[in-house]
Amino acid sequence: MTVAKVAYILQIHKNPCQVNKFIKQLIYEEHADVFVHIDKKQDELKNQIIKSPNVKILKQRIDVKWGDITQVDATLLLLKEVLASGINYDFICFRSGQDLLVKNGFGEFLGKNKNKIFMNAYRVKRREPHASFVDLKWPEWARRLYVQPYHPLRLLRRGMAALYSLGWNIKPNRNSLPKDYSIYNGSNWFCIPLNAAKYLLNFLDKNQWYYDAYKDSLVPDEFFFQTLIMNSKYKENVVNDNLMYIKFGESIKTRNNPITLTMEHVEIIKKSNEYFARKFDESIDQLVIDYFSEQVRM
Repeated sequence: MTVAKVAYILQIHKNPCQVNKFIKQLIYEEHADVFVHIDKKQDELKNQIIKSPNVKILKQRIDVKWGDITQVDATLLLLKEVLASGINYDFICFRSGQDLLVKNGFGEFLGKNKNKIFMNAYRVKRREPHASFVDLKWPEWARRLYVQPYHPLRLLRRGMAALYSLGWNIKPNRNSLPKDYSIYNGSNWFCIPLNAAKYLLNFLDKNQWYYDAYKDSLVPDEFFFQTLIMNSKYKENVVNDNLMYIKFGESIKTRNNPITLTMEHVEIIKKSNEYFARKFDESIDQLVIDYFSEQVRM
């Protein structure tokens, strides 16, 4: 049975012991390599990630901020590092340090689907409030995470999006995407063939306007790669599934954020039939991390 050669690209910012357990899952039997970007704010993590010929830690690092273009910048750094390696990987899979493999056989699965692109990509109409994330020039205060649902600045941000949907763009993005460009949104985690990654980087190298359109957008990592892929010939290969189990909260405060998974969620994770799950946190439940990291391998 063919097992795909995979380059995993990880963005991490905490919990090195937990990250190491995930990396060990991924490089089991050496069918994969792992490229790691450590948030520039977390310099102490550099020497805490496991040493292995299959693990490469990026020397260039970015101060990654929620809702900001820096999320995209870190991902682009990782993609460039993979291509610079010269290794002919079958796939590049983007994950975080708070993910885990939760189902065996992922390498074989990819081996059967070598031309597929696994990512969430949902069409966003131009006058939907969500389209304002790209069509507005969002000030720095808006590109921040406000946990409290009724935080004044979060409410103001929501109001700006609502006005946009009514036809009032109070702060237009002068570098906005062309009007005939379809906008797509989805979770930022993806798994793409190497040729699709080459296409992305080649396109961006020749089309600075595309990157510029996202410099002041809101949570660009949930639009940037999805929109580029879905406006290309590769859209025919997209499977609208990022192969990740994520459970969102049910309250007003938590419904927009993934909850932290625990041993209580093991059975529902298994029933999801996805290969990965997020998010996990060793400070909240170490047992569930040990459970999956000991039973599941690439």
